[in-house]
Amino acid sequence: IYNLDNLRNGSDKTKEKALTVGFFQLFRFATWKEVLMMVVGGVCSLVHGAASPLMLLVYGMMTNTFVDYELEVQELADPNKTCINNTITWLDGTVAERPDNSTTYCGVDIEAEMTKFALYYVGIGVGVLILSYFQIALWVSAAARQIQRIRKMYFRKIMRMEIGWFDCNSIGELNTRISDDINKINNAIADQVSIFIERISTFIFGFMVGFIGGWKLTLVVIAVSPLIGLAAGLMAMSVARLTGRELKAYAKAGAVADEVLSSLRTVAAFGGEHKEAERYDRNLVEAQAWGIKKGAIIGVFQGYLWCIIFLCYALAFWYGSKLVIETKELTPGGLVQVFFGVLMGAMNLGQASPCLEAFASGRAAAKSIFDTIDREPEIDCFSEEGHTLDKVKGDIEFHNVHFNYPSRPEVKILDDLNVVVKAGETTAFVGPSGSGKSTTIQLIQRFYDPKEGMVTLDGHDIRSLNIQWLRSLIGIVEQEPVLFATTIAENIRYGRPGVTMEEIIEAAKQANAYNFIMDLPQKFDTLVGEGGGQMSGGQKQRIAIARALVRNPRILLLDMATSALDNESEAIVQEALDKARQGRTTISIAHRLSTIRNADVLVGFEHGRAVERGTHSQLLDRKGVYFTLVTLQNQGKDTDSDKPESSEYGDFWKRSLRQRTHSQMSNNIPDAISGKFEIHSDQFEIEEEETNNTKSKGEDKEVIEAAPVARILKYNRPEWPYMLLGSLGAAINGSVNPIYALLFSEILGTFSIQDLDEQRRQINGICILFVSIGVMSFFSQFLQGYSFAKSGELLTRRLRKVGFQAMLKQEIGWFDNPFNSPGALTTRLATDASMVQGATGSQIGMIVNSLTNIGASFIIAYYFSWKLSLVVTCFLPLIGLSGVFQAKMLTGFANEDKNALEAAGQVSSEALSNIRTIAGLAKEKHFVSQYEEQLQTPYKGAKKKAHVYGICFAFAQCVIFMAFAASFRYGGYLVSNEGLPYMMVFRVISALVTSATALGRASSFTPDYAKAKIAAAQLFKLLDRVPKISMSNTEGQSWDDFKGQIEFKGCRFTYPSRPDIQVLRGLEVSVHPGQTLAFVGSSGCGKSTSVQLLERFYDPDEGQVLIDGRPSVSISVPFLRSQIGIVSQEPVLFDCSIAENIQYGDNSRTVSMKEIVEAAKKAYLHDFVMTLPDKYETQVGAQGSQLSRGQKQRIAIARAIVRNPKILLLDEATSALDTESEKVVQAALDEARQGRTCIVIAHRLSTIQTADIIAVMSQGVVIEKGTHEELMARKAAYYKLVTTGAPIS
Repeated sequence: IYNLDNLRNGSDKTKEKALTVGFFQLFRFATWKEVLMMVVGGVCSLVHGAASPLMLLVYGMMTNTFVDYELEVQELADPNKTCINNTITWLDGTVAERPDNSTTYCGVDIEAEMTKFALYYVGIGVGVLILSYFQIALWVSAAARQIQRIRKMYFRKIMRMEIGWFDCNSIGELNTRISDDINKINNAIADQVSIFIERISTFIFGFMVGFIGGWKLTLVVIAVSPLIGLAAGLMAMSVARLTGRELKAYAKAGAVADEVLSSLRTVAAFGGEHKEAERYDRNLVEAQAWGIKKGAIIGVFQGYLWCIIFLCYALAFWYGSKLVIETKELTPGGLVQVFFGVLMGAMNLGQASPCLEAFASGRAAAKSIFDTIDREPEIDCFSEEGHTLDKVKGDIEFHNVHFNYPSRPEVKILDDLNVVVKAGETTAFVGPSGSGKSTTIQLIQRFYDPKEGMVTLDGHDIRSLNIQWLRSLIGIVEQEPVLFATTIAENIRYGRPGVTMEEIIEAAKQANAYNFIMDLPQKFDTLVGEGGGQMSGGQKQRIAIARALVRNPRILLLDMATSALDNESEAIVQEALDKARQGRTTISIAHRLSTIRNADVLVGFEHGRAVERGTHSQLLDRKGVYFTLVTLQNQGKDTDSDKPESSEYGDFWKRSLRQRTHSQMSNNIPDAISGKFEIHSDQFEIEEEETNNTKSKGEDKEVIEAAPVARILKYNRPEWPYMLLGSLGAAINGSVNPIYALLFSEILGTFSIQDLDEQRRQINGICILFVSIGVMSFFSQFLQGYSFAKSGELLTRRLRKVGFQAMLKQEIGWFDNPFNSPGALTTRLATDASMVQGATGSQIGMIVNSLTNIGASFIIAYYFSWKLSLVVTCFLPLIGLSGVFQAKMLTGFANEDKNALEAAGQVSSEALSNIRTIAGLAKEKHFVSQYEEQLQTPYKGAKKKAHVYGICFAFAQCVIFMAFAASFRYGGYLVSNEGLPYMMVFRVISALVTSATALGRASSFTPDYAKAKIAAAQLFKLLDRVPKISMSNTEGQSWDDFKGQIEFKGCRFTYPSRPDIQVLRGLEVSVHPGQTLAFVGSSGCGKSTSVQLLERFYDPDEGQVLIDGRPSVSISVPFLRSQIGIVSQEPVLFDCSIAENIQYGDNSRTVSMKEIVEAAKKAYLHDFVMTLPDKYETQVGAQGSQLSRGQKQRIAIARAIVRNPKILLLDEATSALDTESEKVVQAALDEARQGRTCIVIAHRLSTIQTADIIAVMSQGVVIEKGTHEELMARKAAYYKLVTTGAPIS
């Protein structure tokens, strides 16, 4: 019966990946010793499985004894009868014959018999204790040993993989595989197997006992059991289908939520929050309906199941009693034995099914792990092959090298590259980001092999050299040096094995690091913190240089080694590098001129080719790549020398970063090669880290207090009638078990009635009662299922709606936090809200059910015999505990292992996230051994736990046998000494024992409850959060004659998600109503940011944005946004028709078709729309995918015009278009600008020459402003940009 819930869970888990490993393949790493352990354990569980059916044999014999005794007592009640030679005789010596000419056996010594049975029970109990201990302990410890082996092999294999493999597998995923997937394998090969064997053996022996006891009855019971199986199967199927339907229906709403959250800026800009919340809610209705159907159907099937079970009871007892009384081919004990044997077998078969689930998920998990273990790395860093050169000069050459990263095969990085690096010279690589500079360095280290061509060292192809040896020649200093979480001395020691302290100090001196290290309190033993977090950028950099120098490398690779430093540290580090370069082949990649001017040779890169080569002055004369970089870098010097001017770099940087894998390449290019640099570029690392960890640590970081149930129920208040009905149903269901105990003992009682007619009448009566209970429980189960489903679904819908509304109320900055990315939020809506159900309806049902169950059982037991009840009650806590234990067995002890593996997990995640550095230092073996060391403690713990777990399990299994022994022995005493009718003994014991086991099981269904409370707490945290920028209509001012005068006064601003980068550094600019202001400048200089401040997506940290002379902070947000129309570079369209998209421009009213056409005409859109078959009803597809960019852009313009705004913001509105569409769109924009205040952000200078004010921005400030003519006359930055025609961005 109890397998229903498992079936339900099973069907919810969508089919596991079809790719799995064969079950016995899971044991492929077992040694013969472990195989032996598992075989012995398996035999133990097989024998243990036979114990319960054995107990039934004893139980049957005992029943017969009780019935005989009862008959004897009834006969001897006649004063004329006595017992001679174990036969009832009349006082005159003639044998008393019964009506059917049989004699009656007498002289049953009930107490002696009971003692014998009690000893049997104790014997079986002790056997079970020993067997079940071995069964568990052997399997669990064998599994622990295998898992230990798999973990080691897996990690060792990962550390051997080439870097390209890591690009294609996310670090986060590998970490979860190491922890979760291996745990899944563990679950599949440990205790679950032995429990599965035990259950199957009980199933077989149960049926055997049935057939031995009485084959006719067994066959009758078996004949009905398919009905139960059928119900269970049907239920599983229909639940799966319905869940699918429900998910599909919710997917629609989820898609709405996802669409809205992904394009939140657009929704906010057009004030569409309310509209979207309604649209979301409309889609929830369907999901709710399916959810309720699912609840009702589960209710029907559960009711049907219980009903069938009771009808089976009725049938079995009716037919069984016929066999006992009329044909006498069964004894009363035989009847009990057959019936329970079959029932027990069937139940155990059902309970074996969750084990299958564990096996399946283990096999699926093993697939990826075994695949990795079997994979041969393309570049094996542990291999001994390849030769070493005795003398290394250090000439490096690239011959026609073609290369692309394995993770992005479609992007060609190196395209027929030819470069020569001469020994002992310093060669500098320059060029925009993404031109393949860093890639060359990775090829020299042989992190990757080129697709075509070859890299040679002193004329030898580096593929023919030994990897470890090759890497030991190379010292590398990256832009983002990775330090390991240990001491400074250890970090330097990583450079080369067996380094002395003197050498470390020498290296530190060469790296200009010695002095600052000696100033630290612990000197060389200072811990650098996780990822070197305790050190400043300059200090980390110098430690990394010392680490590179201690290797005494022939080749030194400097990948932007100083870019992340401020001027002062830069000078120091630069000096250290200049010292280090002497007499070594050095390749330097840099973005600051100061660092590369003094290189021997400069090589200019573009699009993966080396396009120019020569000294600083030669290249300046060539006027090529290098020249552009230099001019762009010096452009700011004339106007404002302390503000570094931004360069082409910045833009390349932004662009290429989008395509980059997350290797630490030229992340964060300070926009000027000269000049100040105030950013510590940890931010990428940080974000990178965060996104990886939000999965793993995100949950731990926020310790969420579980929500109070009262508050959850408050949200469910409107459904109280449903909850009341559900509780009523639950109460009836709870009382079914005790009633069953009552009827069962009545049946046994009827066998000792002398009068046959009376006996038959009673049996029929009891069977009818059974039937009626079955029918009643059908209705009550349905009632409980349906009512709670209804209230739960309504609650889920309500919570989803308020959750979604609360999300839309948050300010934009909140969404920048990776923890609140659209994906995370949509899953939160989908799962958290539906999990909360677990804390209300079903939970209440569970509690009511258990309480009535216990209450009724106790009343029945104590009413009929309080003495015996007391004895049984003593065992109850133990039996209950054993129920809890068994439930825990099912879920396994997996969670406890997880914490033990934390330390090993830290080693593995540190190793995986810094794999490049480790490979560069050839330290893989070191980390492997460190990891294996960390595994020792959890492994010892696991072996110890195997025994503890075995003992607990053994105790839980044998307690019921002991309870039976004691209570039946005492029951026998009461029957013989106090004349207690024997049926009362059965009644009390079965009532209490069934209720206890039911209780234990009930407690196991509460995990959802804890989860639900946490999910609820997360939702409430969202609902209670007060947004920093309030969206309500009432707060803030609004006024009628809105003019559109805008002024930025000293605005400083940093994005909340990147607090270490100041985007605006004192923006000063104003624009009068009706004027057009144009912002020019490279990416990242704060152009778009100023627009976002105007829309009040963010508020400035310092300074003010004044609109019509009022500070924006005091203005009502909906009012302000209603005055602004925005057309952005990548316009966001919603998945509906063109007309609806244009209507979106004004959500405060319904826009008439006339206005739509009007706006479309102004946007030069109307003619194009009329050519479409569905005209304005044409669907634009998700994110407008059915339309071209120019068409999307014009719809966006029409949408902005419908709004009739006073202020128009054009954020690079034409940059993404080809020339033709651009002309059309440009014309549309010029029309739209008439009579409105307009702010334009542009890339192509041609588009902004007509602007009233042009402001050239750099690094968050305006460096010059004026009309086109004025600026051209100044011959400063703007003039340069126009004349060189250099792309700004």
